[in-house]
Amino acid sequence: MLKAFSHLLARDLRLAFRSRHELANPLIFFVLVVSLFPLAVAPSAELLQVMAPGVIWVSALLSVLLSLDRLFKQDYEDGSLDQLMLSPNPLVILVLAKVCAHWLLTGLPLVLVAPLLGMFLYVPDEAIGVLMLSLLLGTPVLSLVGAIGVSLTVAVNRGGVLLSLIVLPLYIPVLIFGANAVDVASDGLSVRGQLLFLGAVLALALSLAPLATAVALRITASR
Repeated sequence: MLKAFSHLLARDLRLAFRSRHELANPLIFFVLVVSLFPLAVAPSAELLQVMAPGVIWVSALLSVLLSLDRLFKQDYEDGSLDQLMLSPNPLVILVLAKVCAHWLLTGLPLVLVAPLLGMFLYVPDEAIGVLMLSLLLGTPVLSLVGAIGVSLTVAVNRGGVLLSLIVLPLYIPVLIFGANAVDVASDGLSVRGQLLFLGAVLALALSLAPLATAVALRITASR
């Protein structure tokens, strides 16, 4: 199972790097949205500092959502998804490998560039680490939960709107606690509760989301 996981992970990473323009789209979108936001409001340091956690987290959420469609779509169209489901390896492990590849290509770059955008929006130095940690805990949840929505809409042409309707309500708790952690850290208060909640949600998503995705894929493929 470990060999199958590593091979599928490496395969998805290789395929993604062959389409570098698509690979960069979520990161460019993230940077552009956060960078353009100050132009739409008064360029006040105090105002931007207050709004920064929500702006960064909403932009990260939308960036992940923008990239979700390619998680299973290409495999479905070229028949690779059928081969994965016929594989002797557990589909749950293969789904987890694809979700890990998606996070490495989408979520991790957002985590790495977030401190620069945080400083651009006047996030205090003591909150920059919390910003990175909250995104490090929260973005994998976005990929895991998003995989469930993608598995339900993979056979639907132009299912982006339907995908958004499915996953956005499930993203709300992560968005609230992730942004609140940065906001509380900016005030110099403890963020232990918020980070523990994000960690618990991540553990729950790791336990249940791959299984739910595998079941949904089998239901979709059987139609």
